[in-house]
Order: sequence, then structure tokens, then C-alpha cells
Amino acid sequence: MTAEVAVQADVAAPESRWTAREAELLAVTLHLLQQHGYDRLTVEAVAVKAKASKSTVYRRWPTKADLVLAAFIEGTRSMAAAPQTGSLRSDLLAIGIGVRHHACEHSSTMRAVLNEMSHNPRLSAAMQNEFVLQRKLVIDEVLAAAVQRGEIDASAIDDEIYDLLPGYLVFRSLISGRPPTEKTVRTLVDRVLLPSLGWKG
Repeated sequence: MTAEVAVQADVAAPESRWTAREAELLAVTLHLLQQHGYDRLTVEAVAVKAKASKSTVYRRWPTKADLVLAAFIEGTRSMAAAPQTGSLRSDLLAIGIGVRHHACEHSSTMRAVLNEMSHNPRLSAAMQNEFVLQRKLVIDEVLAAAVQRGEIDASAIDDEIYDLLPGYLVFRSLISGRPPTEKTVRTLVDRVLLPSLGWKG
């Protein structure tokens, strides 16, 4: 395990929004997704594996798409916590390593969710509010801390900076044969993000 990975491993995940039973259903969903893919996943299979009734699942998540999105967000919950390493570079590396790991692990689920979002406005809004916005807040917190420490100037931050790291890593994870590596993360942080932010470290 590299130093960057160790930093990420020490970041505490925020509390789950789900009950223990709901979290169990979502974990089963994610496991079956990774085994069978979105198209072959059925709510019935989730219910059988989790020893629950289909009505219990549908009562909480009205459609398969809702269930899959919730499972994906719960499965990547650790990414919703900002690292606090005391260094902007280490914080960005920790975020990048986490995004890379989850994007590669859940690439098939992400493809399915993105496909469903293209014709499901409600699902698209949920993804924006419950996933994208929460990850932007993590970057916000990390950059604000760096400004307070004097590592960067507040004037260096603009809206385009937020998507550079996660956006590229997710993009690479979705391209067959070109998954991002830890070297990819370091290159993005050291050659793109830190110079763009005018890092004084």
C-alpha cells in the first residue's frame, strides 16, 4: 500500500442515511450488480438473496433504477468525506485514489446509471443532488482549508476546477482497456491541479 492509499484509508466515511436493513439490501444489490450487470439484475433476485419480500424493496425504491443508484451512492459513501491530511497535495491525492478505486470497481454500475439518467430526469436529478453535489462539497472543503493554510489564493479557485480530478478518472474508468492508475492520479494532481491552483507548497 502506498502512502497515498494509506491517507485515503484513514478517511472516516460519513454515517449512512439508511437503516441497517436498508444498507444490507443495497449491499446485496451492489454485489449482484457486479456479478451480473444491470440488465440481468432483478429486484426479485435482490429480495431472494437478502431474504426480503419484493414489496419491501419496492416500498423503499420504486424502480430498479432507483435501487441501483442508491446502491452505488452507498457503495461509494467513503468518498463523501473530505480528507484532512494538513496538505492540499495529500488531500487531492487521497480524493483521487478514492475516486479511482471506486470508479474502477463500479464501472459497470456507473455505465448503467448514466444510461438510465439519459432518459430519466428524476434519476438524473437524484444523481446530481445526492452524488455530484456532495463530491463538490468535499473539494470545496479541501480547497477552503488550503486557502486558510496559505497554500493557495482564493482567487485561483473557479467552478471548472471541481470536475477535473473526478471527471477525468471516471471517464478513464469507463473506457475499456484504459483504467486510471495511481500514476494517473499523481500526474493529474502534480501536473494539472496544483499548478492551476498556484500551489505554494
